[in-house]
Amino acid sequence: MSDGWSDMKSWSLINILINNPYGTVFLRSVKASDEVKNAEFIFNLLDGVVEEIGEQLVAQVVTDNASAYKAAGQMLMEKRKHLYWTPCAAHCIDLILEELGELSQHKSALFRAKKITKFIYNHSWVLALMRKFSKKEIIRPATTRYLLTFVHCKSLSIPNVCSYICAL
Repeated sequence: MSDGWSDMKSWSLINILINNPYGTVFLRSVKASDEVKNAEFIFNLLDGVVEEIGEQLVAQVVTDNASAYKAAGQMLMEKRKHLYWTPCAAHCIDLILEELGELSQHKSALFRAKKITKFIYNHSWVLALMRKFSKKEIIRPATTRYLLTFVHCKSLSIPNVCSYICAL
């Protein structure tokens, strides 16, 4: 499995993870800031990992579904006939939710939920009251995964908050 991301200093990193019957193991992190992350670079990276692990032990490669990763996955399957490339299901769901969040009927509710959360967390006394009476935390959305925005809205299901959001 590969997972690309950027750290707080905007360094582009690609994590390589290995999944087996005993669990998932971190293999390495590759600094890719100085590289053009095109299909050839990604193919060479993934092909090298398959070679290192042993082709006979690798059945599937999972990446996000950006076009360069798709092309690299196709190249990998052409070279290694028994190997399958698949896009990460979580990434696919994230992209679907991102598009759903852009629909007008969802966009305004998500915007309101973010405003309410920001207000609550910027006023410690309101936060203390919310924690006291609701006995729960609001999950704050992150910029990395759009799914968290929807989980965030679900966590706002404090009595009357959902109806308040709709009334705004």
